[in-house]
Amino acid sequence: MIDQELLKILACPLCKTDVVLKDEKIVCVKCGRRYPIKDGIPIMLIEEAELDEKKEK
Repeated sequence: MIDQELLKILACPLCKTDVVLKDEKIVCVKCGRRYPIKDGIPIMLIEEAELDEKKEK
């Protein structure tokens, strides 16, 4: 689980906007990219993110 204080300071590395925790992934509120969490550590690398097909269209 991600600490709420950490979540408050994280931002999408592409959009520079806020992120939320959803389905055990860090999700950008603007572009919808989903960043994985491995061993409790958010992997905030654009190339590691999964794209949200709905936001891409």
